[in-house]
Amino acid sequence: MNDRLQGKRLEGANRLKVLAVGDLILGMPDPESYFRYSQPILKSGDVVIGQGEVPYTRSTFRTRPTVISAPDPDNMRGLTFAGFNIITLAGNLIWNYGLPGIQDTVEWLHDHGISTTGAGMNIDEARRPILVERHGIRVGVLDYNCVGPREAWASPEKAGCAYISILTHYEPSFPTPGGPSTVFTLAEPRSLESALDDIRHLRPLCDVLIVALHKGITNTPVTLADYDRQVSHAAVDAGADLILGHHAHILKGIEVYRGKVIFHGLGNFVTVVPRMPRRPGEPLDTWALASRQLYHFEHDPEYPTFPFHPEARKTIIARCIVEDGRISQVGYVPCLINTSGQPEVLGHDARGQQVFDYVDRITREAGLNGEFEWEDNEVAIRLS
Repeated sequence: MNDRLQGKRLEGANRLKVLAVGDLILGMPDPESYFRYSQPILKSGDVVIGQGEVPYTRSTFRTRPTVISAPDPDNMRGLTFAGFNIITLAGNLIWNYGLPGIQDTVEWLHDHGISTTGAGMNIDEARRPILVERHGIRVGVLDYNCVGPREAWASPEKAGCAYISILTHYEPSFPTPGGPSTVFTLAEPRSLESALDDIRHLRPLCDVLIVALHKGITNTPVTLADYDRQVSHAAVDAGADLILGHHAHILKGIEVYRGKVIFHGLGNFVTVVPRMPRRPGEPLDTWALASRQLYHFEHDPEYPTFPFHPEARKTIIARCIVEDGRISQVGYVPCLINTSGQPEVLGHDARGQQVFDYVDRITREAGLNGEFEWEDNEVAIRLS
């Protein structure tokens, strides 16, 4: 593994910039082109984090049917082009191509100087943190999958991802079998405590501790599940300085808890997948059918490689400044994904204001306390 734990904590006396984005799927040729507009700002970060949403392999082995074919490992050269140096891998799709998918993905990233956490050849590797040092400041990163499936979880003898098991309870709202229900979710105590132990062990070894969580209700604006806050708050209580949520494929609101920022969902960033155009009269595939029946939206033919919720086109680059060993500023850079699947970086203009207003609205509607203001062409989050 790259940049693994060694030595004791060093107090940082300089300045460091952390940038982070949500889900990444490099499923199309010419992967560098999808970072055409975002590469300049991503390259400005000292620590640049993204969520690897799918495995990359040339193997034809599959653990289950999937509508997304595994991209070629060489597609990950888009990550090196864009400046990523950390990729988190705990997620619900990481086991789709079994051991070859995880092994090929991790090996390619490490061979090209990109550190990983969240997945590995066994549970110890999957839970192993990253610790990188830049300018005398040490940043630690951990990553957990909160959405299943169980088949994706690593064990002492099996490859897979680090995880926190989430329990779901349906309570009928009316005395009618099969009728509407209220859904309650909470973390299974033992798996949560294992993750919190990892955080506590890492805490004295780094200046800034970041926890990435694969969580949230997909393709659904605003709504947070009970466990979204429970797990995020528990991670902060254990010592995390910043929480990065991903998986929902749509932005979620922003919370400040005990002075620490929780990005409940960073949404999609570059998520381009090969899709065959649907001819008139042809039945919907499983992805399109789920989008219609479960999430009540149709795939937009003007976005042929971006089959996600229309609101998912609004996205952000999370930005964190570390000074003297502590986080001094947190904010984000607004972006819009164009019809070619490329995130376009915005400033304090009409389009940038659309993203600002959207983030503000979904934060307030979710009952979160994040407050925002423009600082030049970026958005600052008030920490107090």
